[in-house]
Amino acid sequence: MAEEAPFIRVRGLEQKFGSQHVLRGVDLEVRRGETLVLLGGSGGGKSVLVKHFPGLLRPWKGTVEIDGEDISGLDERQLAPYRKKVGIMFQNGALFDSMTVGENIAFPLREAGVKDRKEIASRISEALEIVRLPGQEKKMPSELSGGMRKRVALARAVVGRPDCVLYDEPHAGLDPITADSIDHLIKDLQKEQGITNVVITHEMRSVFHIADRIVFLQEGRVYWTGGPEELRTTTDPVLKPFIEGDSGEAWN
Repeated sequence: MAEEAPFIRVRGLEQKFGSQHVLRGVDLEVRRGETLVLLGGSGGGKSVLVKHFPGLLRPWKGTVEIDGEDISGLDERQLAPYRKKVGIMFQNGALFDSMTVGENIAFPLREAGVKDRKEIASRISEALEIVRLPGQEKKMPSELSGGMRKRVALARAVVGRPDCVLYDEPHAGLDPITADSIDHLIKDLQKEQGITNVVITHEMRSVFHIADRIVFLQEGRVYWTGGPEELRTTTDPVLKPFIEGDSGEAWN
């Protein structure tokens, strides 16, 4: 039986900004239905890499395939159906403070041209149920805790029913208990909705909770790929200091 094609496939990806060579020939596959965690030091290229998946950046060299199709040379109109397949949860949540929770979640639907009020209301309710925040449509972001704001941001990422969600530091600014709740949501989306997750994080404790596979980027290249247990027991001189630089909770 042939192995299922990956949802995302990156080949020879290079990216430059002026004289800064950020990605230097990245080869990467994200399997359907997995949670892949991207690790690496600041400036290693993680966020730049992920921005290529929904076509927010175009490769300088190389290719990016989404669901079997090369999107590298597509224009904005041609990218639209592929962007629907990929939701994004930004680092700070990026909620509009002047909008209600419901209006924030509905934003990508309206941008995509959905106009039916009943459908929008139904999709908002569905997304809030998924992130365990039912009935919060009328609240303003200022009334929410940091963890609740993250959940609303996640609801906005999944309201379009994507196949894949990208998370940029979803644990940033959260206490350990709230971070754990986000981890549970990430895994629930994978198990219950069949969503493919790509997570950028520095929280090693969360890495061992959520990752099926881990990719470590260094200086714009894939330095290491493996599973959580392989990372936990590594003696690699590059990986080990990076892991042990955490608070130590990663090993519990």
